[in-house]
Amino acid sequence: MRTRLLIGSLVLLLCWGDAALAQRSGGILRLFQRETPTTASILEEGNAATVVAFMPIFNNLVMFDPAVPQNSDQSIVPDLAESWSWNEDRTELSFTLRRGVKWHDGMPFTSSDVECTFNLLTNRARNPLRRNPRGAWFGNVKFVRSKTDHDVTIHLNRPQPSLLAMLASGLTPIYPCHVPLAQMRLKPVGTGPFVLDAFDKFDRIRLKRNPTYWKAGRPYLDGIEFSVVASRSAALLSFVAGRYDMTFPGEVSITQLRDVRRQSTRVVCEATTMNINTNLLLNRDAAPFDSPDIRRALTLALDRPEFVASLDSGSGLIGGHLYPEGRWGMPTEMLAEVPGYGNDPGKNREEARALMRSAGFGPDKSLQIRILTRAVSPYRNPVTMLSRQLREIYIEPAIDVVETTQWYSRLQRSDYALAIETTGNGIDDPDQVFYESFSCRSERNYSRYCNPEIERLFEVQSRELDFEKRRQLAWDIDARLLADGVRLPLAWRRAATCWQPHVHGFAPQTIGASNGLRFEDVWIERR
Repeated sequence: MRTRLLIGSLVLLLCWGDAALAQRSGGILRLFQRETPTTASILEEGNAATVVAFMPIFNNLVMFDPAVPQNSDQSIVPDLAESWSWNEDRTELSFTLRRGVKWHDGMPFTSSDVECTFNLLTNRARNPLRRNPRGAWFGNVKFVRSKTDHDVTIHLNRPQPSLLAMLASGLTPIYPCHVPLAQMRLKPVGTGPFVLDAFDKFDRIRLKRNPTYWKAGRPYLDGIEFSVVASRSAALLSFVAGRYDMTFPGEVSITQLRDVRRQSTRVVCEATTMNINTNLLLNRDAAPFDSPDIRRALTLALDRPEFVASLDSGSGLIGGHLYPEGRWGMPTEMLAEVPGYGNDPGKNREEARALMRSAGFGPDKSLQIRILTRAVSPYRNPVTMLSRQLREIYIEPAIDVVETTQWYSRLQRSDYALAIETTGNGIDDPDQVFYESFSCRSERNYSRYCNPEIERLFEVQSRELDFEKRRQLAWDIDARLLADGVRLPLAWRRAATCWQPHVHGFAPQTIGASNGLRFEDVWIERR
């Protein structure tokens, strides 16, 4: 009898285990997003619409552990690379790659694919990327060589401790050698947990489960569906009504979060500060902002506490160019010494008005300008407040609203005087911020700022292996860029992601665009 009970208990336990595993298998995760991606090629795009929708198709060499909120070197874990090591002088980073990994079309993944990806990122490919927004990250890469199909080494010109973190960002997936870039823009091939099923512009993106994914048992979902909904309020109403399982990550403002929680007590929401800032771009190559005095007047006119109080219901942060709550943010007391910061915006504006009067402007003669902005909600409130603040110093703005499809081409052509931009940083590291936004040859340096002396300081901090020394160098550079009025941060965002209670396994990230958004551990509870 005792034996029968024992056997019965084991059977029950095994059945329960099978049921638990089965419960995690299947289902379509439904999300909304505010705009159609321009293309599906992550290496060629810089907006979240592309990265979030298509990241589940790919893998990186390494990734940030999605269970660790603060991305850092200590939270990097293997992905396509099983292990890695540095040489003694930190100029060679070698990887041992996984065996048996296949691309979605059945071709084997090898070290040649890593070489090809770096040829694209360093502009050495025979058929180059149409755009290369992360090219400035990898200017220190001398070459990439593989000894075998499963061993590859990145050779650097000098030490660069940030390299591994840049490789862990969701913005730097590994591309296949054998697939043309033209196809990667429309129907990309990856090694990731999901395969592209459909990319219908202005409607939806559908991903389906990769049945031969190299990570056993993953993903749990049958697929993911992103629906394009231009109105954020309409999308949130549909989410509360149960049409969607999850909001677009980081898309729910703090004000909207309160509305969502009032309308439904069942949904799960997590609000975080984010490595995203709303900032002001100045076209320094054309009048009026080719004038240092006009630029300084604009810098002094900004009332950042007012921006923070208005945006995200006062939950945002004031900071420089480096994420205030990350590992590199400038201390408050140091930031207070930078022009345009401090605790006396009235005094700042009086100095700004004096500069404007010296330039020939005043109550009877205002400076007419146009502010470029996008036709999406995170840009509307900032541009309204900016217009009001600029009128305090004799600047009369008009608003020039463009669609996302035209936005980046306008910036790259410098077809603007002022522009409101929302910048999401791929990782929490000075190299990513400085090289991408301020180096002379970066495609993402929309203000065309080029200062050889500052660029030399970028390299000094980049090669420093001691964390505290490097952080001090980064603070000094940040202060100089802020004083120079290059790309003015207005506020650092705080926002939320919400999901229905039947969604499990999602780990929202607080820092950067990490691989935590591959959704491979997400599962839907059977209802």
